[in-house]
Amino acid sequence: MTTGTVLFLLDAGLILLAWPVVLWLGRSGFTDLFSLPADPRGLLYPACELLVLFAMGLYRRDAILEERRSFSRVPLVVGMGAALSVLISLGLPMVTSRATPVGRLDQAQIFTLATVSFTACAFVARLVLHLLLRQHRLRRRLLIVGAGQRAWDLLLMLGREGRSLHDEVTLIHHPSLGEVDPRLLDERPERILRPAGFDIAAVATQVGADIVIVAPDERRGMDLRRLLECKKAGFPVIQYLTFVEKEIRRIDLKRMELGWLVYTNGFTFGMMDRVLKRLFDLVVSSLVLLLSSPLLLAGMIAIRLEGPGSVFYRQERVTRDGAVFWILKLRTMRVNAEAEGAVWAREKDNRITRAGALLRRTRIDELPQLVNILRGEMSFVGPRPERPLFVAELASQIPLYHERHMVKAGLTGWAQINYPYGASIDDGRSKLSYDLYYVKNFSILFDLVILLQTLRVVLWPSGVR
Repeated sequence: MTTGTVLFLLDAGLILLAWPVVLWLGRSGFTDLFSLPADPRGLLYPACELLVLFAMGLYRRDAILEERRSFSRVPLVVGMGAALSVLISLGLPMVTSRATPVGRLDQAQIFTLATVSFTACAFVARLVLHLLLRQHRLRRRLLIVGAGQRAWDLLLMLGREGRSLHDEVTLIHHPSLGEVDPRLLDERPERILRPAGFDIAAVATQVGADIVIVAPDERRGMDLRRLLECKKAGFPVIQYLTFVEKEIRRIDLKRMELGWLVYTNGFTFGMMDRVLKRLFDLVVSSLVLLLSSPLLLAGMIAIRLEGPGSVFYRQERVTRDGAVFWILKLRTMRVNAEAEGAVWAREKDNRITRAGALLRRTRIDELPQLVNILRGEMSFVGPRPERPLFVAELASQIPLYHERHMVKAGLTGWAQINYPYGASIDDGRSKLSYDLYYVKNFSILFDLVILLQTLRVVLWPSGVR
């Protein structure tokens, strides 16, 4: 179980336990406590709260590690969740008109009770998590088969991107698996075991392993019968690349093997998947376009007031199967900004206007792309659409780059919410690792997760140019 999952369960448990008591105290009627489920709003507030906490990224690794920033954001995020609950309640006249326990409190009272109580619950949950982490209660016990460069790379990625913050790692090695990485000998010599007979199951039992990860540099020397014994003993056995994919939620291109990509699950798109995704695009883009129309209009006015030139900007981009389309955006650069040819966007780009800088920072300049989605040229969720010139350049230097075009380009995507704005070959390679993960693991549920997480990027932008 990941650290973020534990924190979510702590939040959910405390909120669901505290909310009925808070409402009872607010109504001063003990018998009403047991009739709370009769009012749908009884569960609406906790549900919206947990949804917004997730959407704003408070269960991510970086938020858990940066405790001060996380604690400072909790009251604001909790207030947003309570406000969302109030808006939904106001939009349900059949619910709000009922004379039920929650209905006896006005919206201002409910908002105040929810904000105060849920903020307290979130603080307590994070303090409990901090205590558990300090006492190493949430540690996973990992047994890594092999102690070569792969094992070193795995430990490096776990330290930087692992979804669990405390892992107790044991390595088991045999000369047939290659040389021991000298960096491991320097840092973890006591954790490298070389048992007689290379009995992996016995070592897994000895250390109480939760997962056995197969990560030798030389696989031809691996005795698969030892791994089978381990699996028969009840220990989950997982391949190195599969574990890395699940742990860091991207495809590690540096260490990826084409054979693994061929034989592993993923990259399958049935007719029902495409139909559901298109319906998802139509519903979500129409709703967002309707709700954001005042912002779009304000952006158009700001561009017009700043000086002459077109309000909109059209540019060729690449989408599914390499098809080229004209993307629609609000103009954020000065007129004729690319008179000398196409170039990557830069930090503090002097071509960007004052209004354009604000539109980019708030992502309002992206809203016209909703029209591209309605036309079927883009999807709401997918890899970022790049220009044909840049696609050719990136594909010539980065293997598997064209595989990101198995799906339509997206307004938001897994790479967009996990990696800062990219403007170089190295950035393109890093973003491709997320795009391939999305294409490989596509599902409508995954699209919903990305859509929710986009709220965090919009409200707390980072890496925007």
